[in-house]
Amino acid sequence: MPGTPRRPERGAAVTGAAESAPPVARVPVLNAANGLTLLRLVLVPVFAASVIASGLTHTGWRIAACLIFAFASMTDLVDGWIARRFGLVTSVGKVADPIADKALTGAALVLLSVYDRLPWWVTVLILVRELGITGLRFWVIRHGVIAASRGGKLKTALQVLAIAWYLWPMPAALAAVGGWIMAAAVLVTVVTGFDYVAQALRLRRPRP
Repeated sequence: MPGTPRRPERGAAVTGAAESAPPVARVPVLNAANGLTLLRLVLVPVFAASVIASGLTHTGWRIAACLIFAFASMTDLVDGWIARRFGLVTSVGKVADPIADKALTGAALVLLSVYDRLPWWVTVLILVRELGITGLRFWVIRHGVIAASRGGKLKTALQVLAIAWYLWPMPAALAAVGGWIMAAAVLVTVVTGFDYVAQALRLRRPRP
């Protein structure tokens, strides 16, 4: 009929929709964020070698070990920011990032205990907690994600600060402060560990 708009053919409509759909961008595994994570992993044996060379008695090597540890810890903040800011989050990065973190922190704690700067029970407690929370995240991954809480971030900051304090050749008057910082780190580590367990149980709880 005159004046009646003509419908486009069904095939043409489908083709047009398919052609107008934007392609899904794939994030390359080799990107800046994952590169920093890899660098942190590479720095773990370099850091450990520096601590061993120092014996935690040689001032120069202790300073070097502390600076390497601090730099490697900073890459954890930077790679996460880069991944979120520029959309470079990958499955490889999600797995490699916590592994790099625990490798760095674990190596530092073990070496501090080996050289009698830190009681072994503190090292074992922190490592068991870290590995346990990682296991919990995999346990509930089909039900949801246990995101890092503010308490978890505070725990990480206190652990890094305490380890750096132990590594740096502090004057005798300030050296004891490291023990108090580590005590605070242990307390927050335990409390946040229970909080993560509660989150995991809530995610696994059957929904009505």
